[in-house]
Amino acid sequence: MAHGPIDPTRTALLTIDLQNDFLHPEGAYGRAGQSAKPIAALPERIAPLRDALRAKGGTYISAQFTLVPGPGDEPLIAPHLKELRPFLGKGDFAPGKFGHQLVETLAPADYTVEKVAYSAFYQSRLEYILRALGIDTLIIGGIVTNGGVASTLRDAHLRNVDTILLTDGCAAFRSEVHDATLVSLGSLGTQKSCAEVIAELEALS
Repeated sequence: MAHGPIDPTRTALLTIDLQNDFLHPEGAYGRAGQSAKPIAALPERIAPLRDALRAKGGTYISAQFTLVPGPGDEPLIAPHLKELRPFLGKGDFAPGKFGHQLVETLAPADYTVEKVAYSAFYQSRLEYILRALGIDTLIIGGIVTNGGVASTLRDAHLRNVDTILLTDGCAAFRSEVHDATLVSLGSLGTQKSCAEVIAELEALS
């Protein structure tokens, strides 16, 4: 699906879950030995795109997975996630903690959204921010392609927000899952590499 020229003033880069608890060796997933090279490579690849968009007047929004501390600081965690990730515990993905923060390569974002489910739109202030800023196009990257990225992209389309999915700016723990998700999302919007979007931005007068 083609799109017209990017209007940076109406466009935001939205990254999903690129935070220390997922990517940093001392974060929750790093300590549990849960890492993948394609995921670790994302911040360095996305940073130049962030810079190119900002240079043209665009916005960078970071959606960060959040486990709200409950009684005794035990995280309020969905049963299915606790079963999938039994290593998650007190302090992991908690607001204000090191693990919850955006990775250093991309920090700081212009706006940060706490994300409590797969989609960055679900019970968050993302849609409010987009409407207040007049943003109608999202360039989407982050992790994982088949989880938070796919859910957010689908929810964007429910809200008539155009999307550009970064084919090499998102990743999953398994490459075949990433590839299959790109195919399944192909009818929902434009897909481009980070380099292609950077070139498009730099070509704008």
